[in-house]
Amino acid sequence: MRPVDFMEKVGWLNERSWFAHLVWLSDEDIKKLAEHDCGLAHCPSSNMRLGSGIARVKEMKEAGMRIGLAVDGSSSNDTGNMLLEIRNALMLQRVLKGADALSPRDVLEFATLGGAKVLRMDDYIGSIEPGKSADLAAFRLDTLSMAGGLSDPLASLVLCDPHKSDLVIINGKIRVQNGRIVDGELSELIKRHNEISCRLIGGD
Repeated sequence: MRPVDFMEKVGWLNERSWFAHLVWLSDEDIKKLAEHDCGLAHCPSSNMRLGSGIARVKEMKEAGMRIGLAVDGSSSNDTGNMLLEIRNALMLQRVLKGADALSPRDVLEFATLGGAKVLRMDDYIGSIEPGKSADLAAFRLDTLSMAGGLSDPLASLVLCDPHKSDLVIINGKIRVQNGRIVDGELSELIKRHNEISCRLIGGD
């Protein structure tokens, strides 16, 4: 029995369900997932790091599935960089399906409203609208990485690779300013993280 068939058997194919990766899907699998309004958390960098394969995102999008982006866990994605995830999502589909497989706007939507729809939270996150959480990522356009791309800033955000946000506001609070995380405890958290990591792998 294929995994999607098993999920159907145990009642997990429904509008409250979403699945990570979904790399090895058949046409029938995609059809079932779409018919049951299931979502996908697409993790392209993790899939590449582990050599897991390339998810058929183009076909899932065409079938009407809810699609969001994710980084997976730290064990299979060492950066957790959502900008890189957006770029890799585009590039993987293009290398598999051709240059018109997905557009930069497609993958930016996956990363924003798409993720909110997967989580069934699009009534208050995922887009900039009155009544929604004040979540915002902003990017400078006068940088070397964005030079020459101002005719289409949204596409340049994906294709020119700005590396990081210059300003991030989460629920109305500034968390990144001038490209730096605003958190006085960050250095201590990094130190603690490294200590825990060392213990986990059997170090001193």
